[in-house]
Amino acid sequence: MSSILRILRSVSALWPYYLGVVASSVVTALLTLVSPFLVREATNTIVSVVSGEREAGAVMGTLLLLGLGLLAADVARTLMSNAGGWLGDLMAARMRQILSTRYYATLLALPQRYFDTQVTGTIIARLNRSITEVTQFLRSFSNNFFPMVITLVAILGITGYYYWPLAVLLFLLFPIYFWVTTLTSRRWLVWEKDKNHQIDLAGGRFAEVVGQVKVAKSFVAEIRELGSFSQRFRSTVDTTTVQSRWWHSMDVVRGGAANLVFFGLYLLLFYRTAAGHFSLGDMVMLIQLLGMTKQPVAMMSWIVDSAQRAVAGSRDYFEVMAEPLEATADPQLVAATRASDAPDLEDSVPPALAPAAPVVRFDDVTFSYSPEEDPVVRGVSFEARRGEKIALVGESGGGKSTLVNLLLGLYSPQHGSLEVCGRPVEELSSAQLRACIGVVFQDASLFSGTVRENIAYGRPGATQEDIEAVARRANAHDFIMSFPQGYDTIIGERGLRLSGGQQQRVAVARAMLKDAPILVLDEATSALDNRSERTVQAGLEDLMADRTTLIIAHRLSTIASVDRIITLDHGRIDEIGSPAELATSGGIYSQLLQLTASSSEADRQRLRAFGFGRHDEGDATS
Repeated sequence: MSSILRILRSVSALWPYYLGVVASSVVTALLTLVSPFLVREATNTIVSVVSGEREAGAVMGTLLLLGLGLLAADVARTLMSNAGGWLGDLMAARMRQILSTRYYATLLALPQRYFDTQVTGTIIARLNRSITEVTQFLRSFSNNFFPMVITLVAILGITGYYYWPLAVLLFLLFPIYFWVTTLTSRRWLVWEKDKNHQIDLAGGRFAEVVGQVKVAKSFVAEIRELGSFSQRFRSTVDTTTVQSRWWHSMDVVRGGAANLVFFGLYLLLFYRTAAGHFSLGDMVMLIQLLGMTKQPVAMMSWIVDSAQRAVAGSRDYFEVMAEPLEATADPQLVAATRASDAPDLEDSVPPALAPAAPVVRFDDVTFSYSPEEDPVVRGVSFEARRGEKIALVGESGGGKSTLVNLLLGLYSPQHGSLEVCGRPVEELSSAQLRACIGVVFQDASLFSGTVRENIAYGRPGATQEDIEAVARRANAHDFIMSFPQGYDTIIGERGLRLSGGQQQRVAVARAMLKDAPILVLDEATSALDNRSERTVQAGLEDLMADRTTLIIAHRLSTIASVDRIITLDHGRIDEIGSPAELATSGGIYSQLLQLTASSSEADRQRLRAFGFGRHDEGDATS
């Protein structure tokens, strides 16, 4: 239960709810205990009439008052129980809000390296399972079991007052229960971990397939994916078969022990009453009190089951929370990962730094994605000045995208230094660094929501006039206004209701509105047809004006218009120069020009290895 206590301590802002739940549980328990005492008095009064000690007429008023007392106690218990339940529900909802916000903040503050080894669906499944099971357990415990525990403690005290062997015999039931439960828990948790692993895999694949359902359909993979998904859950059924059989077998042992203890308790009560030590009313009261202990005892296996699920879930949660955060993460994010309450966040994007010379500077940068792998880039050094356009050229896997990832601060170099706008990146927060850089990816990477929301993603406070202005510059305004809802058109998940060219024009408008001094074009038009590419390229030319632009090269005509070309060969810089200088140097760029003039299939395949496809075939004059 240490994990549960750790959760409770970590959301200490909920202490008023904790106190409210405890207070309502105590009052509910006391009101529950009133009824057996009133029943005892009523029983003794009726026995006195039956035995002839008192007249029936003389006790009717007393019995009426006792009956009204029972009614009042029951009504008050119902009200207090529901008040406590309401507090428990609010506590669980607030706890879910805090834990979920903290989990999300942690994910947003984790370095990119963490996500390289994770499946999105698994991250989501972990959130649902971990936090849902913890909050459901605490809600059930506070609403139902906790009041019963308090009642149980009071009953032990009352039975001990009347006859201490009764209390001792009743108390023995709980060590037996917990001992058998301890024997059960270790094996149960191993099976539960296996089930969670299979559910995470199934959920992760589910999210991937739904997100790329067109791919699954086009490769006629629906049955294969469904079969794999079903098999994951079939394995959980097989595990549950063994797990549940073990759990319920042990529950029979627990239940049998409880039955024997209650058998001894009833015999002891009957004997003491027959021997004259208890009145009939005392016996009826004590039997009622003992009956009240059966429900929490019966619930104990269920509550332990729920607690084990919560403990298993909380371990996954704390594993994520223990991950080291991005060194330059936004201070608000870092604070939110540790906050004891849902924080009030200030959504503000820092202004971009002034483009001091050099705007971008790589100095002997070396980087590998893991210590076991060879460096992806080695000893890379170059500078980019204000307004300069630089193209990165090299074979796939040669380090072009890695340099962009380093520039965005998604990873840190293992060796060398990197400066942006005249400042070392290690002196900048991630927000300051990324405010200086606008990116247009090969995949437009839009979000569900409206066209307006996507264009204004980097500047959520932008006016409609600002949004329309950049949309016109990106050649997007006309097609947007052709929709019945215009800028309020819902574009669907990842912008799937838009064509590829439309998606990219929205992405270009989004980068324009950000108005960062550095622009990165990561093969921004390589996936488009010729007509769409020409339209998007016009917007990109406007976007590149007066900015420092790094282009991951995707066609030779684009490269021909840049100021400098940097060619990469297995992560090292091979050449740096203008298109005219490198065209005759005999290096990679010169080879590319020769390959585009060739009609052989071998040369075309070689060309495609550099990321150049149909756009460049026959384009040797570019």
